Amino acid sequence: MPAKSAAQQKAAGAALSAKRGETPKSKLKGASKSMLSMSEKELEAFAHTKREGKPEHVGDK
Repeated sequence: MPAKSAAQQKAAGAALSAKRGETPKSKLKGASKSMLSMSEKELEAFAHTKREGKPEHVGDK
């Protein structure tokens, strides 16, 4: 499932980094912290979405 916004893609990247042990989980906040319950495969799908043409946040016009 691709990310719907650049912010969602960035949050998934941060959560994926923490899940892999590259970043301390204590550094996460907001959406990235809540994404930790997702599988690594799901996070990869969100994080590897191209940002081009995506709004910064869902709901932006």
